[in-house]
Amino acid sequence: MTLRQTGLNTGSHDLPVSAALNAFMGTSWAPTPLPAENRVPGYAVTPGRRTRLSAAFPGERLIVPAGRLKVRSNDVDYRFRPHSAYAWLTGLTGEDQVGHVLVLEPTGPDGHEPVLYLRPRSPRGGDPVRGAEFFRDRRYGEFWVGRRPDLDEAARLTGVRVEHLDELDKLLTGPQPATRVLTGVDPELDAATGRPGPAALADADGLFAAVLSELRLIKDTWEVEQLQLSVDHTVLGFEDVVRALPAALRHHRGERWIEGVFNLRARAEGNGIGYETIAASGAHAGVLHWIRNDGALDPNALLLLDAGVETDTLYTADITRTLPLSGTFTPVQRQAYELVLAAQQAGIDTLRPGARFRDFHAAAARVIAEGLADWGILPVSAEEALAEDSGLYRRYTLCGTGHMLGLDVHDCAKARAETYLDAVLEEGHVLTVEPGLYLQTDDETLPAELRGLGIRIEDDLVITADGARLMSGALPRSVPAVEAWMAELLG
Repeated sequence: MTLRQTGLNTGSHDLPVSAALNAFMGTSWAPTPLPAENRVPGYAVTPGRRTRLSAAFPGERLIVPAGRLKVRSNDVDYRFRPHSAYAWLTGLTGEDQVGHVLVLEPTGPDGHEPVLYLRPRSPRGGDPVRGAEFFRDRRYGEFWVGRRPDLDEAARLTGVRVEHLDELDKLLTGPQPATRVLTGVDPELDAATGRPGPAALADADGLFAAVLSELRLIKDTWEVEQLQLSVDHTVLGFEDVVRALPAALRHHRGERWIEGVFNLRARAEGNGIGYETIAASGAHAGVLHWIRNDGALDPNALLLLDAGVETDTLYTADITRTLPLSGTFTPVQRQAYELVLAAQQAGIDTLRPGARFRDFHAAAARVIAEGLADWGILPVSAEEALAEDSGLYRRYTLCGTGHMLGLDVHDCAKARAETYLDAVLEEGHVLTVEPGLYLQTDDETLPAELRGLGIRIEDDLVITADGARLMSGALPRSVPAVEAWMAELLG
């Protein structure tokens, strides 16, 4: 039997709208303006950011999209978050930014005018094309997804000239100036601008993406304040988790209980989580990006919690603590934990302006390798294990020791190596230091008592004029401090 034979209608399941209802819906709506004093967060700093970008590409059109909705399942989309570069340049961070585009239009050889191409509010009737959008369009209609600014309101919010999104098609039609696009964010925009194109075009866009990352490497005072706010909210989330441990231990999916407790704090205090929460207990902690979080909790095991709250301005913390679910470390757990803590402190001690970014990883790796050698686990000496043509110690620690932090949890990832991995630290860099030991349950090079242990300690730091400030210092790190903190929270 075919679908045609069954007579099935597999289209929209929305109720039909009569002409009478459509006409009635277009009448008698009171104005609902935004507050007159409203401005985007960061309103004072975004012009300087755009000026710096303008200076990097004189005479060229620069296009930065917010991005598009992505389908999660059938007609349900993932929650929308605008691209970090778009948010950084505009201050617009909301879910209403779907499909919007910032264009820096060259005004001559040395300057640009920023123009935002936005979808305006859904008109309440009278528009033959979009008059019913506000109550019929599930993706953009105001009755379905909430109010968004009209064009005048958006201009006041941002201090930038605003045009109707439909005007972007006209801009991109006909002869075009030299243009760079942040590609891979908006497929429709990529197609409209001929991306992907020739290799030379790809190289130009690649440089544009790199510069957009590099301009964000040094955080200004306002950004550091936002990151500290995200850290402070994250600390509250970790406290919530410890208080919830008795209930989590009773649940057959205790890891998910913990995930839910932390994520509640993230949504209550900010935009949500900055990345998927890792709530890894026991052997799951040996999986570096464990986000299934479907395991029960063993009171004799450790819990590795890696989580961060994303602020409404989209800056995220990234903190990890490894906690004894019993409230007290066993001797073996303590031995492994204190090695990781010593490695982290060695990395932190290197942080200062003028130090190389790679220095803190090298310092932490040396402590880990020497500890593993002292335990008799490495088949070679620590020096041999650390050699570039060896790296054998990495069987037990695997990944790097930290990364830049900001609007993205792994911030500024498109930056060129000479400006990031191979560069020196400067005041205003914000980064993580997060060494770990990941000792697998099936690793026959390990003594039985160490198998199945996973430990990571991660903190967020900002480089200052004379060193580094531990932004996440409100969370304890030493064994005695962690045990006392847990005891106090558990009563």
